[in-house]
Amino acid sequence: MRINKEKLYEAFGELIYVIAKADGRIQKVEKNALEKLINAHPLGAEIKWSFDYEADRNSNVEDRYQKVLNTCQAYGPTEEYLLLIDLLEKVAAASNGIDKKEQAVIDSFQADLIARFKADSNIV
Repeated sequence: MRINKEKLYEAFGELIYVIAKADGRIQKVEKNALEKLINAHPLGAEIKWSFDYEADRNSNVEDRYQKVLNTCQAYGPTEEYLLLIDLLEKVAAASNGIDKKEQAVIDSFQADLIARFKADSNIV
């Protein structure tokens, strides 16, 4: 099943939610940083909508993390992930720098996504 770009960007919002919750709670400065970063992006509304949706529901971060990985795997490799990693780092840094839990999520996401793409392409 092919995922469209809007769904991919909704997944970005979900992963940013996971990062913001990594330290236990979403801080106002993180939300403000996200809004500022995506304000001019053509698909920023999709990111913001999904972030807010997950925050309002207080969604399980592990479930969201796995859903994002599945969505990205279905979408396939794209340079869009560079934007996502940049957003993750900037939102995490907005509140007293990137802490160990936030960095662990960022590192895990990159490693997990690469591992899935390698497995999909049968690269050993």
